[in-house]
Amino acid sequence: MGSQPTFNYSTADEVIDAAKHIMESMMEQRDTLLTSPDLVRQYLMMRLGRAEREIFCVIFLDNQNRLIAADDLFMGTIDGASVYPREVLKAALKYNAAAVLLAHNHPSGVVEPSQADQRITQRLQAALEFIDVRVLDHFVVSGTESTSFAERGLL
Repeated sequence: MGSQPTFNYSTADEVIDAAKHIMESMMEQRDTLLTSPDLVRQYLMMRLGRAEREIFCVIFLDNQNRLIAADDLFMGTIDGASVYPREVLKAALKYNAAAVLLAHNHPSGVVEPSQADQRITQRLQAALEFIDVRVLDHFVVSGTESTSFAERGLL
């Protein structure tokens, strides 16, 4: 058997950054199907969960639910981010996406979707429908928890 690589990290942040890098590498493989909510949830918690400001991320998928790109499109403050449907549509067209997963973090750690979260999700879903792009889910994440709009019946 081959030897296992040895990792030496001096801080928890370095460990998390390394895990995030490994997870992103796995996600970026063209044959990775994003059909598992748990895989997506873990990825998003690593990507967004420790941010001190609200970040709105869109994961663009092809018609087989394979990752095309994941972009942090909007960055806000500690308790909100302005999200512009026009910019999401432009990015979806740029990537020729067939579907998207929406996600954002709540720096407070409370992953309960707000009324504003629900309204922007509905606006994005309606706008993306005009260009035949499906919204598969919207996740609200913290460093340790997440909520799925699809699992809650909010889509």
